[in-house]
Order: sequence, then structure tokens, then C-alpha cells
Amino acid sequence: QVQPVESGGGLVQAGGSLRLSCAASGRTDNRIPMGWFRQAPGKERESVAAISWSGGSTSYADSVKGRFTISRDNAKNTVYLQMNSLKPEDTAVYYCAAASFRFGSSLAESRYNYWGQGTQVTVSS
Repeated sequence: QVQPVESGGGLVQAGGSLRLSCAASGRTDNRIPMGWFRQAPGKERESVAAISWSGGSTSYADSVKGRFTISRDNAKNTVYLQMNSLKPEDTAVYYCAAASFRFGSSLAESRYNYWGQGTQVTVSS
């Protein structure tokens, strides 16, 4: 079983940057894909970015392409989400999740079965 724990959220002005971290504990073999998702108030949770276990494959939602970058450091069991050029519409609780599949990357929420508690990101205009 994997337990993701997010950190790095906060309040930032529009145009600013934040880096989220997700530390995954509870599994000796960390060769699993990971994903970031977010949920804004009154909206359904949506995918943001995903990364394969090697880091060689990444996927992004259209709304964040060119602004967000997902990466990972397997030696530290940590996945990152670098968020640049933030917009007020990026305001949400951001969740990290560990996948139930082994290879590639996927933005499909149903393919993730271990979820963190989330970290709040608020972008002011």
C-alpha cells in the first residue's frame, strides 16, 4: 500500500509560481506511475498531470500545458508539480495519487487507487 502526502500549497498572486511535492511512503518498490489532480470549490475533481515510474512519460491536461511541469525523484520517493504563470482559475485543492497500473502515464482518475489528503492552492487576482 502507498500513502501519498502532499505539501507546498499556499497563497500566491496571479502570474506567480508554486512547487508542490508528494512524498510516497509505505512501499519499498516505488516504480509506479503517479498523478496530480485538483478540485475547485463546487466542481468535480479533474486531472492535472501524470508521470510514469521512470519519469520518461508525462501527460498534462490542456489547461495547464506549458505552465505546469511534473517530475519525480525516485531516490527520494517524491513527485513534484512545478506550477508557473498561475491563474485564479488554478485555485483548488491539489491531490497526489499513486496508480494501480505499472507502465506509462495516465490522466484517468479511475486508474489511481491511493490518494493523499490534498493541499490548498489559492491564486489571487
